[in-house]
Amino acid sequence: MTETDTHEQVAQSNRAALRLANVDEAQRNAALADIADAIRENSEAILAANGTDVEEAEAMLAEGEYTQALVDRLKLDEGKLERIAGMVESVAEQSDPLGKTLAARELDEDLELYKLSVPLGVVGTIFESRPDALVQIAALALKSGNAVILKGGSEASESNRVLYETILDATADLPEGWATLIEAHEEVDRLLEMDDMVDLVMPRGSSEFVSYIEANTQIPVLGHTEGVCHVYVDEAADLAMAEDIALDAKVQYPAVCNAVETLLVDEDVAADFLPGAVSRYREAGVTLRGDPATRDIVDVDPATDGDWRAEYGDLELAIKVVADVYDAVDHINANGSKHTESIVTEDADAAETFMTGIDAASVFHNASTRFADGYRYGLGAEVGISTGKVHARGPVGLEGLTTYKYCLEGDGQLVASYAGEDALPFAHREFDGEWHPGHLADE
Repeated sequence: MTETDTHEQVAQSNRAALRLANVDEAQRNAALADIADAIRENSEAILAANGTDVEEAEAMLAEGEYTQALVDRLKLDEGKLERIAGMVESVAEQSDPLGKTLAARELDEDLELYKLSVPLGVVGTIFESRPDALVQIAALALKSGNAVILKGGSEASESNRVLYETILDATADLPEGWATLIEAHEEVDRLLEMDDMVDLVMPRGSSEFVSYIEANTQIPVLGHTEGVCHVYVDEAADLAMAEDIALDAKVQYPAVCNAVETLLVDEDVAADFLPGAVSRYREAGVTLRGDPATRDIVDVDPATDGDWRAEYGDLELAIKVVADVYDAVDHINANGSKHTESIVTEDADAAETFMTGIDAASVFHNASTRFADGYRYGLGAEVGISTGKVHARGPVGLEGLTTYKYCLEGDGQLVASYAGEDALPFAHREFDGEWHPGHLADE
């Protein structure tokens, strides 16, 4: 595709965004229901395309080019397709994020200022091997009134094409260009130059990849990077609970970014906790590495400095014995990715120290890191998990795809009346009210 073609695609997305912002909630929800139905009806073609992708990925795995985690994320089956369709329906069930009155302020009599939620506009997304990510992102973009440009990984190209075509066929009544699929790296590079027409770029991948995107565009970037997540077993932990949580956080689905990669254990309970925990990990096929204090208690491979910052995405885990909760906090803040961290303890003070001291998007007490997910948070779905602090943080759902604008309703007021020696005073009074265009003229 040429530079001219890419520019016209993005320009069409820009026009579609302006129109989609004015499509009412009922029509957006109906379109989402149609997408869910179409995914179910087209499951045979989707799974056939996915089978082609998986076959090629497994060949690359055998050559050492791909990881097992990537292949696992790539695979679809009937059950997963049904969950994807259900996810789309759950997005439709969320309250409308648009047109909400976030604040109302009377500046003076018959001069009222409203802060209203609105779509971002055009959102560009670049994501990894999971084909379900394409559907999640498209569904959230539609519900939030945003046009979306989708760029999936080449390893999922067949799956992504069929899913994209399924979505487009189901939404033929929406503004043309509301969803666009691009595939070539050159198109991404050209997209990154179009800061006049694209309002946000959301890359999902490694820190190096997100840094590349940030360095090569003036478009605001909301990055989804690695998940180097930790579980810390405190001296006051219920050790049976801690075993269950630590196991779930690793083995329930090790290929995802909210799976635990490092287990921290307080030195006062390490001798009691580690033998049982390690035994259960081994039964689950987990490869274990530990620091010297850990290896004094259990027989595991030695950990290197690189293990403390590794996102394995597989059945691998690093274990470290720490002095106390403060030592755990220091280790996590130095080595974590600001994604999701969890403490297991019955001591409320230790929990507070951990949860207020950790710099991460999600911090849990007595719960598996695997709960860090837009669907589990009740957001319907997510376009990614942001580990930054600007605009949106943690699982990014509908609210993260909106911004706001101010609407002022007046009755002929002039700024001149509020300036000079005889200036009228401003009321600046907050009040409960919803914006309705022209309501002052109707009164």
